[in-house]
Amino acid sequence: MSHEEIIKTLEETGDFRVLRRLKAPNQYHQPDGTSTKLAILLDLETTGLDADKGEIIEIAMVPFTYSNDGRIFEVHEAYNELQEPSQAIPTIITQITGITDEMVKDHTIKAEKVLEVAEPAALIIAHNAAFDRKFAEKAFEVFSTKAWACSMTDVPWQEEQYESLKLEYLAMRNGFFYDGHRATADCYAAIELLAQTLPNSGVLALAALLENARRPTCRVWAEGSSFDFKDILKARGYRWNDGNDGQLRSWYRDVPEDILDEELSFLHKDIFQREVDVPVVKITAFDRFSDRV
Repeated sequence: MSHEEIIKTLEETGDFRVLRRLKAPNQYHQPDGTSTKLAILLDLETTGLDADKGEIIEIAMVPFTYSNDGRIFEVHEAYNELQEPSQAIPTIITQITGITDEMVKDHTIKAEKVLEVAEPAALIIAHNAAFDRKFAEKAFEVFSTKAWACSMTDVPWQEEQYESLKLEYLAMRNGFFYDGHRATADCYAAIELLAQTLPNSGVLALAALLENARRPTCRVWAEGSSFDFKDILKARGYRWNDGNDGQLRSWYRDVPEDILDEELSFLHKDIFQREVDVPVVKITAFDRFSDRV
């Protein structure tokens, strides 16, 4: 029996699920004359979590063409490069990524190559864009000019009955595995996930991501709210910002633009108990996940 026949026999029993190793894809849909754009799946490995202190030690960018309805067509060649940081790579980072000081020695990410790959893209996607965008923009100006989306938060995985947003878990739930925690492999895994049809809604994962990425949101600041109302704000989804990032020292919440009036009414009635000027910042894909908001 062939491997596929064995797998089919096992899965037909209902007692087995077989995971397939992900192979770097070249194409998902055949071109049909539909207008397409270029996106890049980006992943970074760094020496830490703080973009003000950590350094990039690996970058991967995998460009692919897509249509507005969420179909993925051609997947282009990956750009991958290591970079030697100014200090030794922390042991915990080596344990997670497998990247050692010896591997990165004398390696440098070429800014001109990053610009060449990134410049044509209409969209940059990362799995946890709130992390990757800050590092990417600090190192390479081109990323501050691009629209961004997040394959972790812009796809409603939890509504689709996924219990974790981690890339490896999502991969296993979708029937494949890969060698994780290296940048290029993570990029291919995220693209594979975006090409899948979501189990509950029946829409393509990339289509869901695009819809959420295009939708403006508003950051509402409950500036000057009384300490007595902090539990009410937390229960409604507000988060505390200590002001160390140059933004307001205040509770805040991001809401879809179409319910902004409802949120302002809540603050006026239940928190401030009077009409006040509430600071509101409109957020689009061009600044979402960045330090600018």
